[in-house]
Amino acid sequence: MNQNYDVIVIGGGVIGSSIAFQLAKRHYSVLILEKDQLASKASSAAAGMLGAQAELEENNPLYSLASRSRDMFPNLATELKNLSGIDIELIQSGILKVAQTHEEGEQLKKTAAFHQSQGEQAEWLSQEKVHVQEPALADDIFGGMYVKKDGQVSAPQLAKAFARSAKILGVDILEYRKVQDFIKENDRIVGVQTQTNSYFTEHVVVAGGAWSQELTKKVNIFLPGHPVKGECFSVKISGQLVTSSIYSTSGYIVPKAGGRLIIGATQKPEIFDESVSLVSLSELIANAQKVIPAIKDATWEQAWSGIRPKTADGLPYISEHSHVPGLLIATGHYRNGILLAPITGVLIADIIDGKVNDNPFGIERIWKEVVE
Repeated sequence: MNQNYDVIVIGGGVIGSSIAFQLAKRHYSVLILEKDQLASKASSAAAGMLGAQAELEENNPLYSLASRSRDMFPNLATELKNLSGIDIELIQSGILKVAQTHEEGEQLKKTAAFHQSQGEQAEWLSQEKVHVQEPALADDIFGGMYVKKDGQVSAPQLAKAFARSAKILGVDILEYRKVQDFIKENDRIVGVQTQTNSYFTEHVVVAGGAWSQELTKKVNIFLPGHPVKGECFSVKISGQLVTSSIYSTSGYIVPKAGGRLIIGATQKPEIFDESVSLVSLSELIANAQKVIPAIKDATWEQAWSGIRPKTADGLPYISEHSHVPGLLIATGHYRNGILLAPITGVLIADIIDGKVNDNPFGIERIWKEVVE
């Protein structure tokens, strides 16, 4: 097997596979090294919501980037299906962000007005209108902001489609190959060492999700942030209970094919343990029933969790490291890994191509904060 590549991507989740896919399209030779099975962590645990407008506030620096990434999905779904044969199950039935109090309603009205001022689609639905659109909602739901362009995909299918498409385009993929260290020459990273082999390259991209810090510490790079466990469960119900994904301050309810609903998610910081507690499930069930009472009649399917990487300022790291030549970082996407996967792949490829000058998601912002 080849041991020399233009780019080595550490991490075979949705972010790493998206990066490899975009680089392969630009004719780079790429190797993905994954310490477990491809997409076996947070990438497969996500509900797959594309909530560029529903989840991110208008003053969030991620807002513009997330909107661009969301808008890539229709063409991307076709491209990945044609290449890999995998349907990412893109559903563009919108996201309904519901208000459970008067105060939440007033805030959502302002948010909808902001989106409209930016030329985006967003509509405030009164209590009467919101129940016409989604009759299964609890009677005391005050109203909601409906975002038509926000949608959803199957997170596991998206990750698999990126990886398979990348492989078809020539990317080599090795699973169960944990990177133990970096190989350096004259202070530049030129390769990586696994348990069994050395691989050499011009660029190494660390895209290991919540486990990225294990690697960056090997070259004395500390990335402020921490893991956050999110617990979810799924149920099945006959018929179609809701048409849009329902988002509230207490969680989300995402309708999938075959009467399946994904309900989540807890937010437990500083935890790598992937177990699911009964206390968490009880809270999720109670919160879901407050939004859609008929969920009580659903049939249990399964529960799971994912460990998501959150940075200190809530923004992802998508950049090269100016102090360590040959090293790039793509992690810290937190709850928006699925949404931001397409644009992250493009950004990292652009950086390697030398096309990015002003980057608000560079890790240099860490040093600026320390100096200030």
